[in-house]
Amino acid sequence: MPTYRGRLAPSPTGLLHLGHARTFWFAAERARTAGGTLLLRNDDLDALRFKLDFVDAMITDLRWLGFVWEEPMISQSQRRPHYRAALERLHAANLIYPCTRSRRDVIEAAGAPHEGGAEDEPIYPPQFRPPIDGPLPPLGETITVNWRLRVPDGEALTFHDVKFGEQRAVVGRDFGDFLVWRKDDVPSYQLACAVDDAELGVTEVVRGADLIKSTFRQLVLFRALGWPAPAFFHCPLMNDDRGERLAKRHDALSLRTLRERGVTPAGILAKFAAESA
Repeated sequence: MPTYRGRLAPSPTGLLHLGHARTFWFAAERARTAGGTLLLRNDDLDALRFKLDFVDAMITDLRWLGFVWEEPMISQSQRRPHYRAALERLHAANLIYPCTRSRRDVIEAAGAPHEGGAEDEPIYPPQFRPPIDGPLPPLGETITVNWRLRVPDGEALTFHDVKFGEQRAVVGRDFGDFLVWRKDDVPSYQLACAVDDAELGVTEVVRGADLIKSTFRQLVLFRALGWPAPAFFHCPLMNDDRGERLAKRHDALSLRTLRERGVTPAGILAKFAAESA
């Protein structure tokens, strides 16, 4: 068996909160228990489009909590050639196609329900797919159109989640053709995560339970690119006092605010350990 290799993968789009901290605690504990290593990956793909100002705050919060990583931080914004190479492999295998439909087109199409709420990608209607009748148009040096992966409709997918047990989805019913590259010439989250986890040798992905649906999409990508998939451990989400999932807009529960109020890292981590016992 390969040596355990996990990762912390925060996104610098806002201040980290308690929910992030608990997920990272699970990741760190699983790496420590397995005698493995932990990477820090800066999921800053949006830095290719927007100015992000939270990287330093993110690192400060992680170090304040006592998390350590064995190698220099990896930033997705610096790994674009790797994502482009994977896209070209999918293109050569005729597994993707250009898509000019807008999100509104997809949402308004008959039989295109949302997969997981307003924040998730709606199911792409099969009638919008182009026929497979010849070579694809070239990608071009600069990509100005969305590219989607053509998923195997009707296939039943399963994976064993270390925390939640067996997970099932039917391709085409629970999720449809999804974006692998955006028209603003930025790789999708799904493609970037799959490429990174495979190429960086991650053996187990620890992340929030809201990303279980993404796991199925990434499993399709792992297979399409000929890579073995890592194991997955999805953490329960943390809610606020009103039962709403924590988000970066919850400033009162941001790690920076808690630190300024005198909350100690030991107190936070002890609470996580007690809850998971």
